[in-house]
Amino acid sequence: MSTAAKEVFELRPSFCEGMLHENPSPAGFDHFGRVPVIAHDAKAIEVIDEAAVFQTQLVADGLRYTTLQLCASKESGHPGGFASSADAYAALVMLGHNNIVTEVGHHAPGFYSAMFLDGSLEAMGIHTMNDLQSRFRERDGLLGHLSGAIPGLLAPAGPLGQGQHFAMAGAYLNPDKLFPCTIGDGGLGEPYILSAIKHFQTSYPNVTNFLPVLVWNGYSQEHHSMVSLMDNAQMTAYWQAHDVRNVILIDAKDYDDAGQEGAYVDSTRFGDRARAVFIRAVLEGAQAAADAAMSGTLSVLIIKQLKGAGVHAHGAKSHNLYPGDKPEKDNIARALAERALSPEAWALVRTNMARAGGGPAGRTVVTEFEREMADIGELPTKAFEVGEKAVPATAMAHMVAELGRRDAQFVVTNADGNEASNMKPVNEALKIRHPTEDTLYNQSPGGQVYEPLNEDACAGFAAGLALFGGRSLWLSYESFAINGWPIVQTVGQAMAELRRKTPAVISMFTAGALEQGRNGWTHQRPEIENYIGGQMRNGNVYLLYPADANMIQAAYRWANTQSNKCISIVASKSALPVHTTPERAKQAIEQGATVLYESAEGGRGTIVFAVTGDMIYLPVFAAKDQLEQFGYRVRIVCVANPRRLYRSGDVAWQHSAEPDNAFMADDEFDALFGGDVLIGVSGGGTLALEPVLLRSHAPARELFGWQRGETTASPAELMAYNGITAEGLAERAQGLASPVVAA
Repeated sequence: MSTAAKEVFELRPSFCEGMLHENPSPAGFDHFGRVPVIAHDAKAIEVIDEAAVFQTQLVADGLRYTTLQLCASKESGHPGGFASSADAYAALVMLGHNNIVTEVGHHAPGFYSAMFLDGSLEAMGIHTMNDLQSRFRERDGLLGHLSGAIPGLLAPAGPLGQGQHFAMAGAYLNPDKLFPCTIGDGGLGEPYILSAIKHFQTSYPNVTNFLPVLVWNGYSQEHHSMVSLMDNAQMTAYWQAHDVRNVILIDAKDYDDAGQEGAYVDSTRFGDRARAVFIRAVLEGAQAAADAAMSGTLSVLIIKQLKGAGVHAHGAKSHNLYPGDKPEKDNIARALAERALSPEAWALVRTNMARAGGGPAGRTVVTEFEREMADIGELPTKAFEVGEKAVPATAMAHMVAELGRRDAQFVVTNADGNEASNMKPVNEALKIRHPTEDTLYNQSPGGQVYEPLNEDACAGFAAGLALFGGRSLWLSYESFAINGWPIVQTVGQAMAELRRKTPAVISMFTAGALEQGRNGWTHQRPEIENYIGGQMRNGNVYLLYPADANMIQAAYRWANTQSNKCISIVASKSALPVHTTPERAKQAIEQGATVLYESAEGGRGTIVFAVTGDMIYLPVFAAKDQLEQFGYRVRIVCVANPRRLYRSGDVAWQHSAEPDNAFMADDEFDALFGGDVLIGVSGGGTLALEPVLLRSHAPARELFGWQRGETTASPAELMAYNGITAEGLAERAQGLASPVVAA
């Protein structure tokens, strides 16, 4: 090694260990790069001058370089989309905004690069480029799409169309901070993103401190984006039509001095002067958009630039790397060589990024801290007498209403109407948030019930609030909940990984299929219970089946004491018999199950019904009467919290941030479910009964559950259509018991 080369190596910052390329400092560095433009006691650049432009460009190039080498190190990952947003991301960070979320999971390597360059990933033991590469797309490292568990990253990003929910939730809870959200034009082809923003703005006109940042690069994952043929005027009008009053569009084409063809161009191909003018425009546009958003004007920043700008390929071909796309491959090596920085430039990038926003994102963004919440105390409940009839949904509604009174930031989201679910007390107390004041319909501009009539928007805002540290509740018809469940699933997984406590994301699904006979099969979709039931093995997912009005109150009270969990309650809106005392109800939720009924005598054998639901007990109790007449002992067990009934090894509880290893002991399980015949019964999906069947030693077992929907005049007719009748249950129980007892 020559003396000169050795001197350069010794100047190289230690975090650069593993970077494959290095360039001399660019022209102008001695003048514009001598002093970081973010002072040691500052959070952002003070003025947009030539030095700020110069150093912002270095940040953008550093992000592109790190992103591409990171992906190439594993011959996989997605560099192209983030590359076209690097200038906007760099500008926002240099302006002091680091509470950035994204709608695009494929931008993950770019966001990881940002967290690496500002020092946030040192909390994970990632100190050098070599460390970054070794942990990328590996277990206990940096997963292929964003996770909120990564230091400095506020929220997960996987399915398209979710990021704006997190930005809006963050803005709602933190009115003094800006929440930019990068959105890809591939995702914008799903028009829901803008309709969600429009409804939120109509409901919360004063919450404008979130900033959509459209990365308009002309391409989606494998082809042109669906909005690629729009011109600038059409794109502007598109956002304005959704009430975004301030549209700031920076089109790289307007600054191109390289004669590039097409509507989308690569700014890294510009000459030095043209590129500086472009970066200045991005900085000024980002500042104007941010200032407007923080001052009460809903805004969008649009960066129109070719996908893959500054990396190895353009268009959809830049989206993903495949086996063989190594750092040594010609086009990748060439792109890395062009974007590489000098050691001095890398040190400058690290200094600016580590100072932006008041420190590395991993130590400063809002989700790195546990949020203080209003003290709600012990929520009041009503004790219903065993034997009387009460509506489970309404019993819970009174608790929800009181919680909202005690926590002004609590939000209930609902699409199909709380009155339709027999939860009118929620609307009466908390009011539907609506610009039209109307007491008849319980509407008020300051209401706490958010009704966008879209389950994705309901689930997204509720889940985002919980993830960001606020209380929320998503209420839905069980029939339509599937339209919003994926984002709850995403947030639930993220909660399992967080390094901080946050309130559980709670949902409650009413109007079970059995109550929807007249509406027909369009309103009879209890299969979502199987979807959620399948997630109980994740470790922090709970599907609760309160048997009556007392138990649903116990369920909701328990849910509001939990952290980092995903909890769903399934209950009816019909008046149903009360089977439990409040004490027994509480025990059932905490322990997993409880006996609702057991015969005083019966010598022909013991038949156990393990039941999930509430209305479904009507045929079960009727079957009990028939079986007792034939001399059988019958035990009816409410499976209230089936996750508690798994064996410890069945569930990945140990991988959760707030591990819960509470599982029913074998002797307790056998006391509840031991018998000659075990029959599982559900008015919906049967997967929640899996732990019971796994652990049961009964010689004979059977399972009754939902099959399909149909239009019927009554719940009883619908249950009969699905083979669930008192006669059918009793007949099958006797058929199973006879050979067992005879033996």
